[in-house]
Amino acid sequence: MATLNPALRAFWEARADLKILKGGRMSSKTWDAAAFAIFLAQACTVKFLCMRQFQNKIEQSVYAILVARIHEFGLYHEFDIQKTVITHRVTMSSFHFYGIRRNIEEIKGFEGADIGWIEEGEGLTAEQWKIIEPTLRKEGAQAWILYNPRFVTDFVETFRSRPEDGILVRQINYDENPYLSNTALRKIERMKRDDPDEYNHIYRGQPLSDDERAVIKRKFVEAAIGAHYELGIVPAGRRRLGFDVADDGNDLNATAYVYGIVALWGENWKGFEDELLKSCTRAYNKAIELGADVSYDSIGVGATAGAKFSDLNDAREEEGLAGRVSYKKFNAGAKVVDPDGFYIDTPDEQVTNRDFFSNLKAQSWWLVADRFRNTFNALAVHRDGGDWRTGWSEDELIAIDPMYPGLADLVTQLSTPLRDFDEAGRVKVESKKALKAREVDSPNDADSFIMAYSPEMPDQLAALLGMALNQ
Repeated sequence: MATLNPALRAFWEARADLKILKGGRMSSKTWDAAAFAIFLAQACTVKFLCMRQFQNKIEQSVYAILVARIHEFGLYHEFDIQKTVITHRVTMSSFHFYGIRRNIEEIKGFEGADIGWIEEGEGLTAEQWKIIEPTLRKEGAQAWILYNPRFVTDFVETFRSRPEDGILVRQINYDENPYLSNTALRKIERMKRDDPDEYNHIYRGQPLSDDERAVIKRKFVEAAIGAHYELGIVPAGRRRLGFDVADDGNDLNATAYVYGIVALWGENWKGFEDELLKSCTRAYNKAIELGADVSYDSIGVGATAGAKFSDLNDAREEEGLAGRVSYKKFNAGAKVVDPDGFYIDTPDEQVTNRDFFSNLKAQSWWLVADRFRNTFNALAVHRDGGDWRTGWSEDELIAIDPMYPGLADLVTQLSTPLRDFDEAGRVKVESKKALKAREVDSPNDADSFIMAYSPEMPDQLAALLGMALNQ
């Protein structure tokens, strides 16, 4: 192992079920893994399952790097290098190569793997890991995950080093690579000087907090946590409960409670189609407890939720109990609110809501995104000693209480859906079908949150207020 990076020797030699090596470019991760794998293949019989997300050709796997390393070490006479498999002639160690996306069932049935090596692990999903991890069931089997950090929302970023549980996470960057050329170092230094943010991401392995295509930027959501305390805003106004109804057995019901501009509480739970009344009752009772109106998902399973709320109101009245729940439908595909109003209204440009938004879902997400951005900017003004109220009113902002249950999941879900466009060029939000194609779970907590802040037509608002006054 003469050319193995000395900085990584202890990492590779440590006993662990899962070894995760992350870092920026030119950090020697893959070349070091190949060197250690070749050493193991020489020393004992090891069956390697080498994986990456997409592998249309064998050259797109770590195959090419293994072959290069074998020749570099002068060991080509020890290995039988075939088109799809590499085998050591004496120990019979072998390397097998699969693309995860297209061959997940073959990976699931792969027998006898000693080491599962996942390259480009930044694309690994929770569902894929649930299949791959049990495949490495042989006594003493290990998983190696190598990746360049991409976004903080990536599944692989959830792993933390816990040696006591057999998990090792190690970050390595170019500054620990003793074999880097002076030419490469000069290029890195130029980027460090000219574009520090890009340098930190590409070469220092710092994950991006935001996907530029996201409807809501993660840094805006994170800034809003506790913003009402910093800006001196006391929750006031209407109390609303967003209720996202589960579509199927794998989906979750979710509720989000907001008081004025502040999101204070939320929860999610499993609930099947035949348990709609049970789920509606759960949301209804919470609305009674909090004195909140309900905005509910009226598509699919939730189509009859309004009837359930009506029955629950009637039952409450028959029992002589005070208070009723005001409720309204939220149909994601419905027409926008105030279609002739201007979403963009400047001396240079005027664009109506109907011309900017594809549907109510897009309008609701964008308006919440605007409030998060406003809050981010208001905080910047406040921290610079300025008066943020000269630029924004309270109802243009948004805040999330730091004690909001499941806060980390909510932040991730709010900043995950991407912007899209319909055939007329109007903006829309990435669909659940598209999210599923990316192997992203339905953002139930975020959807209920958006429903709680969804815009209303004047007649809807008047009806809700009328119901509240008559309680």
